[in-house]
Amino acid sequence: MRKSLPKSLTKCLQNIGVTVISSLLMASGSTLAAELSRGNPEEVGMSSVQLEKIADVVQQYIDANRVQGVVVGITRRNRVVYYEAHGVLDAATGAPMPKDAIFAMASSTKPILGVAAMMLIEEGVIGLHDPVHQYLPEFKNIQVAILLDTAGKDGGKKKGKAGKASKYDEQWLATNWESLAEDERAKVIAHYQELEKNKAPVEVKLVPAERPITVHDLLTHTAGLHTGGAGSAAAKLRVGKTDTLASFIPKVAQDPLDFQPGTKWAYSGTVGLDVVARIIEIASGMPLDQFVQTRIFDPLDMQDTHWNMRENKQHRYPVIPNDKGSYIRSPCYFSGSVGLLSTARDFMHFEQMLVNKGSLFGHQLLKPETVELMSTNKIGKLFDSSGKGVSGLGFGYTVGINMHPELSKDPRPAGAFGWGGAAGTVSWSAPAEELSFVYMVMGPTELPSKLAAIVSDALLD
Repeated sequence: MRKSLPKSLTKCLQNIGVTVISSLLMASGSTLAAELSRGNPEEVGMSSVQLEKIADVVQQYIDANRVQGVVVGITRRNRVVYYEAHGVLDAATGAPMPKDAIFAMASSTKPILGVAAMMLIEEGVIGLHDPVHQYLPEFKNIQVAILLDTAGKDGGKKKGKAGKASKYDEQWLATNWESLAEDERAKVIAHYQELEKNKAPVEVKLVPAERPITVHDLLTHTAGLHTGGAGSAAAKLRVGKTDTLASFIPKVAQDPLDFQPGTKWAYSGTVGLDVVARIIEIASGMPLDQFVQTRIFDPLDMQDTHWNMRENKQHRYPVIPNDKGSYIRSPCYFSGSVGLLSTARDFMHFEQMLVNKGSLFGHQLLKPETVELMSTNKIGKLFDSSGKGVSGLGFGYTVGINMHPELSKDPRPAGAFGWGGAAGTVSWSAPAEELSFVYMVMGPTELPSKLAAIVSDALLD
């Protein structure tokens, strides 16, 4: 006898079908897609000679087998000044990389969630300082884990997930992961695999949280929720094949926090912003995918941005050896942390909207002051691993910010904000320069930083 699907999953799958049909009807009913116009770099204050260097640097990485293929998009003053594909989509067949290739965005999903949250915050539907338990009662009495040393005392030497002193702790990983070359990442992964193989119990004691975690805490990664510390060391949570945000997120409250809310910054890669995603569903009365589709993707004409790959678009997805597929297995789990698929074109639209302080194609998605709120440092010196605020970097709501390039040694312009994903994608906006940058790839390297330096050097005025 065939086992029936859970009602929530059946409803979700039905909604996905409706969304796909609606999207197809919209596409067939419109004669012209909303597009950013192409522009000569010199017409918008950039050097075409400098931008031509992008192809040379990318080719060096392709020749060295560091990347298989990339798509790069750059806009300035509402014009696309660079939009090129390099390399191949499939190394086995030699099929060239198309401009409309669809990439796994991983944590590049997070700024999309950030904009969705800021919409409801702007409208007063959600408050930044609302306690999470206001929407999800399961978080009412959440506890904090304190690591014990071998003598059973508080505050023992910091240990990694396996209960040993960690060479690469979570703060180091959050600060350095995006800039690590592929071979360096392999060393980090091997290190943690070795720790996992020799796993020892992690001893903790639980204490009450000194205050509730808030929406602000989650949007800034200062909640301590599943950041790889003491509280999440023993957690075995993983999204199941039939999970939705509604079924999974309440379970998250069963695990303790890694530290007292608001006392440090530590990256919650796959859980923290999913809690915000569920809050958006509760506050708006809409599934996250439908909210984002109607409020962000449709107005920005982001035609190829989805959580689930459409069958008729599969041929545009890069073929990567040993690709293990998405972290999210459920077609109805719409993560605010990871999981989106998208194109360079679509993300140029998204970043241009932010450059324009919330508007594009005649649609005002956010007020200018809301974009400013999202993209300014909200956590003081906590984003700096030293705690002294000397790195020149800050963190807003779901986005990192290059506040002082001379201190950060980050080649992006001052005020540039954005985020990247573990699969290698990177995008950022620099409103003061009316500039945006989108880099799509399947495989992380330090190449985006090198390209950012070229783009910054190409600015003429």
